[in-house]
Amino acid sequence: MELATAPRFLQVTSRVAENVLLARNTFRIRLHAPELAARIRPGQFLMVRLAGTSDPLLGRPFALYDTVLDAQDRPIALDVVYLVVGKMTTRLATLRPDDRVELWGPLGNGFPDLSGREHVALVAGGIGQTPFLAHVRELLGKRGYGGDPARRRVQRVSLYYGVRTADLAAGVEDFERAGAAVHVASDDGSVGFHGFVTQLLGRHEPPAHLVGCGPEPMLRALANLAGTWKVPCHLSLETPMACGVGICFSCVTRVRTDDGWDYRRVCVEGPVFDAANLARDDRTGMHHG
Repeated sequence: MELATAPRFLQVTSRVAENVLLARNTFRIRLHAPELAARIRPGQFLMVRLAGTSDPLLGRPFALYDTVLDAQDRPIALDVVYLVVGKMTTRLATLRPDDRVELWGPLGNGFPDLSGREHVALVAGGIGQTPFLAHVRELLGKRGYGGDPARRRVQRVSLYYGVRTADLAAGVEDFERAGAAVHVASDDGSVGFHGFVTQLLGRHEPPAHLVGCGPEPMLRALANLAGTWKVPCHLSLETPMACGVGICFSCVTRVRTDDGWDYRRVCVEGPVFDAANLARDDRTGMHHG
């Protein structure tokens, strides 16, 4: 008799280890969940729901920022970075050590294997830097994820990070310590380059591969720049979700296939897509259903 396969994702009640302010209205919450931390890979996400309440009723998707290791280098916790913008994140910001949250994950496809590239540029806007810290460490061989050993995949990683203003820049030191070359742009010129992050990127030499996460207009501009440069590009979409596991079909996005255009669930077939296969609309950016 064949043994039953392990479930695709875990559902756990997790203890909050810490919940600290990184920048204006931006927090990093550390969640004790050893088995989930051992499975998750960069680019994947988890759904978070407040324990013991139905308000808000639905969970929210949050990207893996990084895993936390114990003294024996075993993953024991996950870090998530979030911006306080609504009811869920407002309540999340009030949590203290030993409070509980409900988690399910790991979810999504994660980032593609970029082994052999000389230089990879990660491009973030707003809170879009949050999936990239673990990815930097994985690419530079600083950390293994999902049971894989650490191995260097690329020679150099740059982070291009755009914010509205200086006090919203969160985690810059984390990326520098991980080994990324960090370039910051701000809309108001209060930090780094004065202008859009894609304008800053355009002033540099094209990398071997681009990876982006952020607001839709930024993703559209990044996809257009990748096309001009003829550089491969993958985008991690920040699509609202209800279930995170592909049941509700609330997070579909239009994708080019061999048979034309079709819709794919961002939570299952994404959140990471090849930019060349995503529909782009001049008014609204990457198109979602």
